[in-house]
Amino acid sequence: MIIKVCGLKFEQNLLDVSALDIDLVGYNFYEPSPRYVQNKLPNISSHIKKVGVFVNASESFILQKVKEYNLDYAQLHGDENPEFCTKIKACIPVIKVFRVKDQLDMNFLNSFDFCDFFLFDTATKQYGGSGKKFDWSLLNEFDIKVPFLLSGGIGPKDLDDILKISHLKFVGIDINSKFEISPGLKDIDKVKFFVDEIKKAS
Repeated sequence: MIIKVCGLKFEQNLLDVSALDIDLVGYNFYEPSPRYVQNKLPNISSHIKKVGVFVNASESFILQKVKEYNLDYAQLHGDENPEFCTKIKACIPVIKVFRVKDQLDMNFLNSFDFCDFFLFDTATKQYGGSGKKFDWSLLNEFDIKVPFLLSGGIGPKDLDDILKISHLKFVGIDINSKFEISPGLKDIDKVKFFVDEIKKAS
C-alpha cells in the first residue's frame, strides 16, 4: 500500500519522516494553510516521491514550484477543471483531489480519467487538513477507473477500517493532521508505528 505523509514543512521533521518506510511526502503550497511551505527543504532519498499540493494556483506558480522543489507530482486540490489538469499533466504527473460529502458524481470524475491518481478527501470549508472523515465505505460502491488514495481524518486507530476498503483501484492513503504535534510537525513515533502496522497488514 502506498503511504503519503502530507503537510511537511520543517527540515529535520522531513528528514525523520523520510527515513521511514513511506512512498510520498507532501509539500503544501496553499498560502492560507498552516502547513504552507515557505522555505527551501533539504534533499531526501530519491525513492520517496515529492508531491506539491496546490489549490487553484496558476500554471506558472505550479511550474515554478515543480522546478524549485524538484517535485515528482502536482496534487491539484482545488476546483481545477480537466483542461487545466491536462496542461499541468503535460509537464508533471497529476494527483487530482475530490472532496466527498455523501456522493460521487461519476460523470465529473470520469472527465479527469487521464490523471495519474485520484485522492478522495472530506468536503469541508478548508482545502484538506481538517481531520474530518467522510463515509469511506462509499468508495466501494463506485466504478472508479483511476488508482486512488484515501485522505481525510485518517488516524492511528483506523487500520481496520482502511483494510475494509475493497475497491480494486484503492492503492494507498494520505496521512496528515491526526499524526501532528502542531501543524506541519509530525509525531515521528506515531507515524512510524502506524506505517509499520499498515505495511505489515497489507
